[in-house]
Amino acid sequence: MNLSAPFIRRPVGTTLLSLGLVVAGIIAFFKLPVSPLPDVDIPTIMVQATLPGASPADVASTVASPLERHLGQIASVTEMTSTSSLGSARITLQFDIDRDINGAARDVQAAINAARADLPTNLRANPTYRKFNPASAPILIYTLTSDTLTPAELYDAASTVLAQKLSQVEGVGEVSVGGGSLPAVRVELIPPALYKYGIGLEDVRAALSSANAHSPKGGIDVGDQRYQIYANDQARKAADYKPLVVAYRNGAAVRLTDVGDVIDSVENVRTLGLSNGKPAVVMIVYRQSGANIIKMVDSVKGLMPQLRASVSPAIDITLAMDRSKTIRASLHDVEITLLIAVALVILVVFAFLRNARATLVPVVAVGVSLIATFAVMYLLGYTLDIFSLMALTVATGFVVDDAIVVLENIARHMDAGMSRLEATLVGTREVGFTVLSMSVSLIAVFVPILLMGGLVGRLFREFAMTITIAIVISLVVSLTTTPMMCAVLLRKEEGQPHGWIYRINERAFELMLSGYRATLGLALRHPLLVMLILGCTLYLNVHLYTVVPKGFVPQQDTGLLIGSIQADQSTSFQLMQQKLTQFIDIVKSDPAVDTAVGFTGGGGVGPGGTNTGTVFASLKPMNERKLRADKVIERLRDPLAQVAGATLFLQSIGDLGAGGRSGNAAYQYTLKGSTFEQLNEWTPKLVAALQKEPTLADVNTDQQNKALQANLVIDRDAASRLGISVSQLDNTLYDAFGQRQVSTIFVARNQYHVIMEVAPRFSQDPQILKEVYISTSGGSASGTQSTNAVAGTVASSSQKSSISSVAASVVRNQATNSIGATGKGVASTGTAVSTSAETMIPLSSVARFEHGETPLAVNHQDLLVASTISFNLPPGVSLSTATTTIENAMHALGMPAGISGGFAGSAKIFQQALANELFLILAALATIYISLGMLYESYIHPLTILSTLPSAGVGAVAALMLSHTDFDIIGMIGVILLVGIVKKNAIMMIDFALDAERQRGLSSRDAIYEACMMRFRPIMMTTLAALFGAVPLMIGLGEGSELRQPLGIAIFGGLILSQILTLYTTPVVYLYLDRARLWTQRRRAARRARRATARAS
Repeated sequence: MNLSAPFIRRPVGTTLLSLGLVVAGIIAFFKLPVSPLPDVDIPTIMVQATLPGASPADVASTVASPLERHLGQIASVTEMTSTSSLGSARITLQFDIDRDINGAARDVQAAINAARADLPTNLRANPTYRKFNPASAPILIYTLTSDTLTPAELYDAASTVLAQKLSQVEGVGEVSVGGGSLPAVRVELIPPALYKYGIGLEDVRAALSSANAHSPKGGIDVGDQRYQIYANDQARKAADYKPLVVAYRNGAAVRLTDVGDVIDSVENVRTLGLSNGKPAVVMIVYRQSGANIIKMVDSVKGLMPQLRASVSPAIDITLAMDRSKTIRASLHDVEITLLIAVALVILVVFAFLRNARATLVPVVAVGVSLIATFAVMYLLGYTLDIFSLMALTVATGFVVDDAIVVLENIARHMDAGMSRLEATLVGTREVGFTVLSMSVSLIAVFVPILLMGGLVGRLFREFAMTITIAIVISLVVSLTTTPMMCAVLLRKEEGQPHGWIYRINERAFELMLSGYRATLGLALRHPLLVMLILGCTLYLNVHLYTVVPKGFVPQQDTGLLIGSIQADQSTSFQLMQQKLTQFIDIVKSDPAVDTAVGFTGGGGVGPGGTNTGTVFASLKPMNERKLRADKVIERLRDPLAQVAGATLFLQSIGDLGAGGRSGNAAYQYTLKGSTFEQLNEWTPKLVAALQKEPTLADVNTDQQNKALQANLVIDRDAASRLGISVSQLDNTLYDAFGQRQVSTIFVARNQYHVIMEVAPRFSQDPQILKEVYISTSGGSASGTQSTNAVAGTVASSSQKSSISSVAASVVRNQATNSIGATGKGVASTGTAVSTSAETMIPLSSVARFEHGETPLAVNHQDLLVASTISFNLPPGVSLSTATTTIENAMHALGMPAGISGGFAGSAKIFQQALANELFLILAALATIYISLGMLYESYIHPLTILSTLPSAGVGAVAALMLSHTDFDIIGMIGVILLVGIVKKNAIMMIDFALDAERQRGLSSRDAIYEACMMRFRPIMMTTLAALFGAVPLMIGLGEGSELRQPLGIAIFGGLILSQILTLYTTPVVYLYLDRARLWTQRRRAARRARRATARAS
């Protein structure tokens, strides 16, 4: 039965079918989402809780640990990390990649609810959680600068207007704003003035809380009209707070300006943002999972004119970084690579066929197969990314093979004298099984990849499926459209003279064929030598695999760098500003850098510590900078190292990330222990050892336990004797040095705060603690954030009476504290308007000051205390070398049993992938053997076909080593692809030999010899087509080429060596296995004969 016959006899229907596939593919192409890599979401949830004023150690023990105990019981949690810093805890849960994130979120909420009873009672609010993707990288970065507006006004415009609007754009997942803080009224108190008037800090806080209210007041009905009651009860600016009466002394009002300065400022003065050295506010835009990056960026840019018009014209909004530029360039380069591969394949086909009509057949087959693949990709929800386009580039050499096999066989029959229709029908029927075997066995190669789990499996599933789709469509086209076109287009060229190009080409091919004929005869006469060579290739496979440098994925050059600043742990914010400015200037001065942006402190992004900061750098286009990103980083290391007291760790921003704990470098190694003391002792030792290793760069740790601490040792007896409670003491210190939010200002578009602390000049030396006084009169709590009359408002008549009257003062104070007791916040223990001097106790009377050390952060992983060591790779060093170095250093130090270590993030995924590499290759071989055994109904012939694979593996690994390229996941995929490519040569030989033995009764030697001669042309055509299809990948020009190069190098090297060897090893192995088959048959026949004789006797 010939399945192709109906399509051959109905050319119009077949043509329209192919045209329909092409149209569907073109429409789908323009609808496919665009992204740099396949959309791989790692289910991750972050839980956050705040306990203002608590030390990192207290937060770790009272907040993080109880939450971890409950969160750790959730199913499918693969990693749980936490970081406890001053007043806050952040716990990151990473789930199995197949876990539904919404179901995980419900479990997290249930665990939080269950943990609430174990958390401190003074926790302001329940812990919150949010879903996020650790692999998400910034897409756009905008900076806001102005010559006239303050940083607070810039930040307000960014967070209140711009970020809100940008978040509504389709595809935008998150907008973070950094480098500044919201506007606020800051009250900077003067401790000597407070002591002079006998006013406690808690009294001032109570006064500020009661001076600002915004509560309902009702209305009045007058006849047919209704009046809504309004009062100027809310103080919004510093000018409204300056005349605030905080006390009466000797009948005179003590106003807020008498005890401090009141200014319009920001909530957090310890923040700074810079853009190319100029103060700026930074907006970072991230994408939603699965969003079309190009469409999202175009939408954001289209909205910017409207957004610029919605803020002050004095604000300059600048696009500092645009990730879509390199994505567009990279995808464009991959598309060009695909077109070049198609063109090279067409040239190979034309060089062998030397006929334009005949060449048109595989050209159409390639075009229909590749274009139609886009339609299926769209239906499966795939994206147009580097991997999918790379898959299509590789598939170019595959899809043309089927058409070549069909075309060459039909042309051979036409040359033998058959008509076009007869040759098409006979030729297609003869090779139909061959084409099916080639396609099925090639698809079988990708089955293990499709079944892989984890991040690597998810990452390459789309790649494998894209190639599989193209192969299936190619199989259909080769059995329908290709024979139909052959029946219509092919012509006999009897008696027609050939041109000189044809004659030269034919002469070259005849020389190749005659050379192969002579050498093949030699190989068949010395089969043991050939088998010895085959055995050597098997040994080389094992040996080269053990010595080749291994990696995870090539470091991407996205044109964007990110850097983490780590300063000495005792660094103040004032000094950190200088360090940030120095780093920005150095980075910006590099000729390859276009823009440098950085920020330090809080403000919504970054680590938020006073000794840390973040730097982003946008590089110039590749054709301008010439150097790759890793070379630029290497060039910047020396000048950056000149900045004393701080280090900037730069790395290229990639699109693939993993792990719940981010580090200051690309790779992480985590130590876990049961006690802080052990970890604090051994982590510095390991870091010191690794910093001496030349195979590692930028070695650093997140362990920060040496920050300076002003430790107050409270004399509880003295405090009790003087009537001061510990809570009063804590409140006083928080009021003085904690940037305490004491009131909220409500306006139409946002809420702002009143911040209280001592004036900056009184917080620059720990000895200032001796100048702090505690009021003993802070008794029972007054109403929190109650209202108090600000100067200029209407007061009652009783309040206008003689202010020297003690009774009137008491009444006034009680009335003030009782009004509007509906505010929010922690209750003050002070008096809103004190009427008599209070007893002020110096802090030194109840506590002494000591210097000490304290951790800036406490890290946990899987319920154990942990510290993470981050590192980068110097140029030319593989990840496998680095991991071996770290493991050797761990072993050499002889760490105690209570400390364990393991790789995290990308390094952990690398180790997991490395452990699965051998299994993946063996699984691919087993799948091919099973599929070929089922097709041939034989245990022997699949072994003949698989004997072609060792030479391909040796060629691939040797090519990677010669080109100084790591054997990474991309290279491994190249080896698996080679498994599918090189076996085609053997399939074409074996099919012809078996047919010759069955149909014409040839011996095994004559059959395989004739098969080698007859199939030499299509073997060379298909191999060279795949080879030239890989050339553009191997050359690796343009953006993103570092991801494509290992694949091209592996395929190119493997095909060259396998093409040379398999032309000789396949017929020899075929003969040996055929002899084994015949020997087995004779043994079975002899046994049956003996059993028959025994039964007869």
